[in-house]
Amino acid sequence: MKRVLLLGIVAASALAGCVVQQPGGGGGSGGGGYAYCGGAHRLSISDLDMSPDPIAQGERVRMWRVRVRSDASGECQTTLRIRERSDGDIVGRARVYYLRPGVNTIEFDPLESYRFHRREHCFDVIADIGGTARTVDAARAFCARQVAGNRWSLR
Repeated sequence: MKRVLLLGIVAASALAGCVVQQPGGGGGSGGGGYAYCGGAHRLSISDLDMSPDPIAQGERVRMWRVRVRSDASGECQTTLRIRERSDGDIVGRARVYYLRPGVNTIEFDPLESYRFHRREHCFDVIADIGGTARTVDAARAFCARQVAGNRWSLR
């Protein structure tokens, strides 16, 4: 019985972490919530960083930082994640973000098990736009290349 109760508490905690509170009392019509990104909300990635940089083989990424530009007059809501391009692995955990017009700096929690091992690792930022996951346009390719032996850098 204690195991079932503990499992229920863990499951409820995990689900609570996924709930996003709408500022101003809720979404929908007349609620003061945010519009979903897409349509008039053009998004682009201006930069992607990781910490530490450079990173040694076997070391885990402590944090990802993305600069997202929103070219619209109002705020919008979207789910963002970072994905490795070659194998499609999610390396930056999905979270719901509220983007303001202009440049938004967002920090992502990394996937703890992710490690660098190939010569080059390229990444995309994925956004939920109009209910569909899409790669966000980027100013350049964001690839961590092997430098100085068994170290990688995005710079």
